[in-house]
Amino acid sequence: MDGTLIDSTPGVYKAWETFCLNYSLGDSREVAHSTHGRRLYDTLKEYCGIEDEIKLQAEIDRFEDEVILGGPKPLPGAEKLVSWLVSLREAKWTIVTSASNKYAPRALEKAGIPVPRDLITANDVAHGKPHPAPYLAGAEKCGVEARNCLVVEDAISGLTSGRAAGARTLGVCTSTSREILQREGKPDYIVPDLTSVSVELIDGKIRVNINDT
Repeated sequence: MDGTLIDSTPGVYKAWETFCLNYSLGDSREVAHSTHGRRLYDTLKEYCGIEDEIKLQAEIDRFEDEVILGGPKPLPGAEKLVSWLVSLREAKWTIVTSASNKYAPRALEKAGIPVPRDLITANDVAHGKPHPAPYLAGAEKCGVEARNCLVVEDAISGLTSGRAAGARTLGVCTSTSREILQREGKPDYIVPDLTSVSVELIDGKIRVNINDT
């Protein structure tokens, strides 16, 4: 979601700046890039050493509130693509995000992106990206096999998760360079942003058209 559909970069940088000061973590930009695409539940435990579940949830809320204040904005093509998917009444799709179930709908709404009825969030899986669990849960939510899905991701951890789940992957160069995505994410397809992607419904299945010229 973040980096694929919406850009929360200013808020994320500000939140990590605050947490790096609070927990003496060093370079906040380096931490922000190193943790991109992963669950806060995992990264705050790892980087901040938070083990107490009540404190961890409170810190997740504090972090995400700061990101929301930063004003998430839609990335190029995101609003149009998601609106297309919403209009395809029989289409099977969902958003699989490392964000929490509190943050995800708020961030999408603030960015003007239609919110699907069902989301897979950090709260729905025991293991976050790059583990395959999130995209396996997404496929199950859609009632299809993961091998019949296309995962759209901007982060290496997300592409790794989708590939490990057995899905095909589409890399979007909105937060990571094409060279790094190709080398480390190994997507099946790659585009500059979502303006290069359109969808249509054929025989009950989503056909994804990719125009990377």
